[in-house]
Amino acid sequence: MLVTSPRMRAARRPRRKVTREIDEQTGLGEAYMRSLVRAQLRLALGVCAVLGVAVGGLPLVFAAAPDLEVLGLPLPWVLLAGLVYPLFVAGGWWYVRQAERNERDFADLVERDA
Repeated sequence: MLVTSPRMRAARRPRRKVTREIDEQTGLGEAYMRSLVRAQLRLALGVCAVLGVAVGGLPLVFAAAPDLEVLGLPLPWVLLAGLVYPLFVAGGWWYVRQAERNERDFADLVERDA
C-alpha cells in the first residue's frame, strides 16, 4: 500500500527569479540578503546605543543629585526599578516591530522584483 498526499500531484508553482537568486547564493541574491542583514544590524546597534546611553548615563544622574528623593525613595532606586526595566521592555517592543517591518519591506522588494 502506498500513501501519498494529494498535493504531490498538484502542479508546482514556478520559483520566482529573485527567490531563486537568493537560494542559489548568486551575486544578486547575496546583495539582497546583505541589504536585509545590514538593515537589521543597523536597527540592533541603534537600539543598543540608545539603551546603553540611557543606562550608562544613570551614574551621572546619581552623582549630580545624590540625596534627591522621589516619593520618599532614593532617586537611584526609583530610576533603576521604575525606569530601566520599562525602558528595556519598550526598547525590545520597538525593536521587534521595526525588525518585522524590515522583513516585510524585504519580502515586498523580493516579490516586486520577481
